[in-house]
Amino acid sequence: MNERTIELTDIAPKDFWGAQDAHLETIKKYYPKLKIVARGTTLKAFGEKEMLDEFEKRFKRLMVHFSRYNRIDDNVIERVIQSDQQVEQMDASDKILVHGLGGKLIKAMTPNQQKLVDLMQKNDMVFAVGPAGTGKTYTGVALAVKALKEKQVKRIILTRPAVEAGENLGFLPGDMKEKLDPYMQPLYDALRDMIPPEKLEDYLLKGIVQIAPLAFMRGRTLDNAFVILDEAQNTTHSQMKMFLTRMGKQAKFMITGDPGQVDLPRRVISGLKEALLVLKDIEGIGMIYLDDKDVVRHRLVKKVIDAYKAIENHD
Repeated sequence: MNERTIELTDIAPKDFWGAQDAHLETIKKYYPKLKIVARGTTLKAFGEKEMLDEFEKRFKRLMVHFSRYNRIDDNVIERVIQSDQQVEQMDASDKILVHGLGGKLIKAMTPNQQKLVDLMQKNDMVFAVGPAGTGKTYTGVALAVKALKEKQVKRIILTRPAVEAGENLGFLPGDMKEKLDPYMQPLYDALRDMIPPEKLEDYLLKGIVQIAPLAFMRGRTLDNAFVILDEAQNTTHSQMKMFLTRMGKQAKFMITGDPGQVDLPRRVISGLKEALLVLKDIEGIGMIYLDDKDVVRHRLVKKVIDAYKAIENHD
């Protein structure tokens, strides 16, 4: 009897096999002549060589599907195992950036967000500017996860200037991770929507996903990475220049921020505002300005922005 061993790579076994191994039992039904045993991330199949070859090909398609869409069910298993279609041709939609947890479809929600996606495809460096709630960071993280899944980059690096803590972070209690997490939370939140928990934990441990304050970027060259500088309005001239010159080979840089929410001391020029002026005519750098029409949070957020805008304009 022939034996075949297949490893689940970068896939959480409990999600793939299903509750009480329900998905595994469904797969077994299509191959009654094979003995199929799974333990953890390892699957072993026993039987005739031709049958094993066919099973391995179909099973690996199922793994590709799960890696891309973060879910499988009985219908998917039936379609992948019984169809001769390539997985790549299934459920194809250029508009969908990432299939998030529980099958959540993550895509551009407004015309300007779609412009941001298009700009990022055409340029290696993009500035996305606009008020809170316009989906700048979320869309950026989705693009980064998509690039990682499609192996366009080897890692994702997310960074913010921890301006509220004076960038030295020395007075905060706890270890470094505890000190930084409150400032990095929106980035974690976006990632948790798009990458299964065990996989994200593994990525963070291996450095495939890195979340760090801007001060930690100094002296590094960032190759083969999708790098997002979030809250860039709170960078100084020297911080912004330092960050932009970290760009290495096969890198994508996205800079997001809201020039109306600067927390820097008075008379300190925002590195974002300056960069938008200095770099506006450079080929290969894209810039997109989102506005209150792009707010995708609760409907009241747009009204809050409008109300404050009216007061600020009156002043």
